[in-house]
Amino acid sequence: MKIAILGAMPEEITPLLEILKEYKSIKYANNTYYLANYKNHELILAYSKIGKVNSTLSASIMIEKFGAEILLFTGVAGAFNPELEIGDLLYATQLAQYDLDITAFGHPLGFVPGNDIFIKTDEKLNNLALEVAKELNIKLKSGIIATGDEFICDEAKKAKIREIFKADACEMEGASVALVCDALKIPCFILRAMSDKAGEKAEFDFDEFVINSAKISANFVLKMCEKL
Repeated sequence: MKIAILGAMPEEITPLLEILKEYKSIKYANNTYYLANYKNHELILAYSKIGKVNSTLSASIMIEKFGAEILLFTGVAGAFNPELEIGDLLYATQLAQYDLDITAFGHPLGFVPGNDIFIKTDEKLNNLALEVAKELNIKLKSGIIATGDEFICDEAKKAKIREIFKADACEMEGASVALVCDALKIPCFILRAMSDKAGEKAEFDFDEFVINSAKISANFVLKMCEKL
């Protein structure tokens, strides 16, 4: 099986490359894609670069050019749900773009014609993740993730997004990746480790915890590959 593993930043993919050790690098469309074999699977790995456009491009390439049959997104997010602490793992049941705004025409925030506001992830992959979490004795939570092209470090913006979308966490790539996978009929799993709480001084928490949080998420995704 060909499995795509995508992250937004080098910190989110480097732990996987360090474990795999042997891989082939292919430069394409201003990015680098890494091909490796693992547990009878062909892995395609990449960090998309930050933001919805970059992640859309990378996810599309992994599926259309490299033939990925499943896509697993590993990375970090800011916690909106007060029950989430830095380092906690959350998988997305559904995702929305909080900055998609044609409300001037009477539509709800996050909606454009032809798309649903919320994009669901793959139920089978989500159930597999719960099995892995149980085996590893890791607490894995589920929830809604809001995606937009802004690093949220403002309590007022955080409160607004959480109220409108009932979001448990916020990041900058997940919904666009889920939209690509939904359109191309590719099972998609979005896993995020909390790197900050998306409020005041979130940028300082992010810098401190991003590497460790990314490792937690990356190791979990690799365990999922072993069971696919």
